[in-house]
Amino acid sequence: MATETGMVMGIVKFIQDGGVWMYPILVFMFIGLAIVLERFIYLQSVTTKNKKTWDQVFPMISKGQFKQALDTAKASNTYIGNIVSYGLARAAVTNNHEDIELAMEEGLMECVPQLEQRTNYVATIANVATLLGLLGTIVGLIDAFGAISSADPAQKGELLSSSISVAMNTTALGLIAAIPLMLSFTYLQSKTAKVVDSMEMSTVKFINVYRQLMIAAEKKA
Repeated sequence: MATETGMVMGIVKFIQDGGVWMYPILVFMFIGLAIVLERFIYLQSVTTKNKKTWDQVFPMISKGQFKQALDTAKASNTYIGNIVSYGLARAAVTNNHEDIELAMEEGLMECVPQLEQRTNYVATIANVATLLGLLGTIVGLIDAFGAISSADPAQKGELLSSSISVAMNTTALGLIAAIPLMLSFTYLQSKTAKVVDSMEMSTVKFINVYRQLMIAAEKKA
């Protein structure tokens, strides 16, 4: 308990010694972390729902049950469901594989901006946090030089120490905020790319199965 209290007091002192520039850095850090958490939960939810929908729809497509597959895809309210719906709707009016694939790619293009939404803000916030830390450093160093040149000799040591704390602490906090945010940004980009890749793979599987079904239908005819 005493160790935890001491740690909290150390953090509070660290922030207080850094001066006013610490607070905007903290605000940006918490905003960035909130976006990271929201995007992670969202992408994880999309991945789970897409897989569930695909596991339901693909067996129907493989059996040529296009009407049931279309109804299930529309009712799922998922990205992969929308893409499959585009393909099945186009397949109802044409047997041209390229037209069907083009329709599904159109559905995919509509999904990507929503998957990437707000992710770029994380990188921007990380950069702003770093710059605010550097700005606090410059201000602290300016105050330090001012203390040396114009302050009373008896107060120079105290003022210099205070100014150096502002300079060092703001830099440290800026980096503390920026490093995890940049790593999170990279992770979110990778996670988004995996979701998009999985939907592209589903499109390829859809087209291949549809082509095989059409070939089999032509042979029977």
